[in-house]
Parts: sequence; structure tokens; C-alpha cells
Amino acid sequence: MGITLAQAQAAIQAAHQKSLAMGVKMNIAIVDAGANLVAFARMDDAWLGSLDISIKKAKTARFFDMPTSAIGGLSQPGGPLYNIEHSNGGLITFPGGLPIKDGSGTVIGAIGVSGSTVEDDHAVAETGAQAVKG
Repeated sequence: MGITLAQAQAAIQAAHQKSLAMGVKMNIAIVDAGANLVAFARMDDAWLGSLDISIKKAKTARFFDMPTSAIGGLSQPGGPLYNIEHSNGGLITFPGGLPIKDGSGTVIGAIGVSGSTVEDDHAVAETGAQAVKG
């Protein structure tokens, strides 16, 4: 089963609260198991350019069921996935995208966060993903 709207909203809420606590303005996207957008939040004054990035981070994490940062390591010149970011209508291969798993470890969706440093993006995404895992 894929992520429910209630679960997606819980992830958005947790990520939003983490963003506020960190003092950063984020775009937060949640996709379901089919990589379809379920929920999205753009904090006031968050970068417009990060809107698309957050959605692509979520989709990338779901397409490959791994953190976008892991794909980034594999997609460097000479790496086994070099140029993968040009596939699937464009992927994002730096931190801020994470699969979302249910309590049994099944991937039910993904979260993508963009709007600050990649370290901040990852921290906010982790908080959102953990809110669903419970």
C-alpha cells in the first residue's frame, strides 16, 4: 500500500516544524509509491527554483528507493551511474530526497526537500520521513 494523505500531511507538518526550528525556508514534496505528488508545501518566501527541485528529489528517491545523496555518489564522472540525472525527465542527485518506509520497512513513498544547504535539506527530509515511520 502507498502513503496515505494523512501520512503525507504528517510528514509535511514534521518537516515544516523542523524547518522553522532551523530558521530555513523550504519547499517540501511528498510522493506516493508510484512517484506521484501527494502533498506539497512551499514555506513563505522559499525559493521558487527549489519548488521543482524538491519534487524531483522526492521522485528520484522513490524511483531508486535510496537517498538522493547515495545516487549522487554513484553518478560522479567514472561512476556506474554517471549521467543518470538526465534520465526519467530529470533527476536530482544531491541530498534532500529520502524514501519513506512504513513500520515494516516497505517503501510507501518519498520526501524531497529543497531551499537551503544540502545538509539542511537532508535534515528536514529525515524529520519528515521519520514522522511517517513513527
